[in-house]
Amino acid sequence: MLAVADSDSYLKWAACLLGDLPEGCVTELVVVRTPIAPSPEQIAAAVSGTRAEGQAPPVLSARSVRRLAERTRPDVILVACTGPVVDVLVAEVLDGLRPRPVFVSGLPGISVPATEKAWLFRSGCDLFVVHSEREVAEFAGIAARLGGGGELGLARLPFLRPEAGAGGGNRVVFATQAKVPRERERRERILLSLAELAGRRPDLDVVVKLRALEGERQTHNERHHYQRLWREMGEPGRLTFAAGSMREQLERAAGFVTVSSTAALEAIAMGVPSLVLRDFGVSAEMINLVFEGSDLLGTLEELARGDFRTASAAWCAANYFHPAGRDDWTGLLAGLVAGPRVPARSLLDGPEHAAARRRARLRVEVPPKMLRAGYRAKRRMRRYLNALT
Repeated sequence: MLAVADSDSYLKWAACLLGDLPEGCVTELVVVRTPIAPSPEQIAAAVSGTRAEGQAPPVLSARSVRRLAERTRPDVILVACTGPVVDVLVAEVLDGLRPRPVFVSGLPGISVPATEKAWLFRSGCDLFVVHSEREVAEFAGIAARLGGGGELGLARLPFLRPEAGAGGGNRVVFATQAKVPRERERRERILLSLAELAGRRPDLDVVVKLRALEGERQTHNERHHYQRLWREMGEPGRLTFAAGSMREQLERAAGFVTVSSTAALEAIAMGVPSLVLRDFGVSAEMINLVFEGSDLLGTLEELARGDFRTASAAWCAANYFHPAGRDDWTGLLAGLVAGPRVPARSLLDGPEHAAARRRARLRVEVPPKMLRAGYRAKRRMRRYLNALT
């Protein structure tokens, strides 16, 4: 299996997922060069605790990824990328490989509610991996309605393995996100509540766990970076900012808080008391609908008091903590590799989607022969180069 990732979160997901493969499988992990490619520090953090630890995957151009696939002739290519990049890699960069590999894709975290966009961009893949029975049901409904795509496979999120527990600690960890909340004022409120907790509890280290340092790229753009925002606020309190491995932070955590980060699931798996903030709404926009019924939803006031709690066992069983025996993605993959199959059909083929695909090309270094000649191709390449600066 050749795994291709384009950003920090997808790289972590791919590195962990490769560990699920049976003994004897040969794997290779690379990063495709895009404007959101992770920094060396982000790469090291993403592969920490996986088979790839200490062996940083190379960052390759799309042309080099194609050449690597032609040379190694993988049975499977795991396209662990954001949706538009998945579509361009499968439909253009890696199209025409002989023999045709099985294309696998998926989502690296919470995917409730399931979206048509996620399915459309990955509809050219033969296997789409999701991480709860609820997600399987929701995407199956979309697939039945829209068509296209291949099999739906279930895999427990690969970083949610059974743990002996975090062992206690004196650290409260806030997991930031680029997308939510977007507004500066809301982010300031979170920081002030964290600072209030730190003031009330001098025995605790309150850590803002960043997805990326200032200046680093990540899967989604972040307009109001928490560390820069704290500095602009005059640092009204005692907070620590840290990047790196989430697992290392949780191993020393007495409490965990987020708006809707997948790291909440890691905290649950490690037995860390947690809090999911509901002050800004519980909705698809806030990516926290899935936490309804979890017993984890709480307020900024509760955060300031250090009121963390334990997730409902019933909620855990229905969401991401299903028995390992229910996972079927590796069995489905083996069947696709071994047996005759009809390649998945992308729903984005056709003139009505041409503009969307042209925009998506800007995110990968598509070989010139794959671009249309003339002025429009030059303009697209110029916009792509500007996106890299």
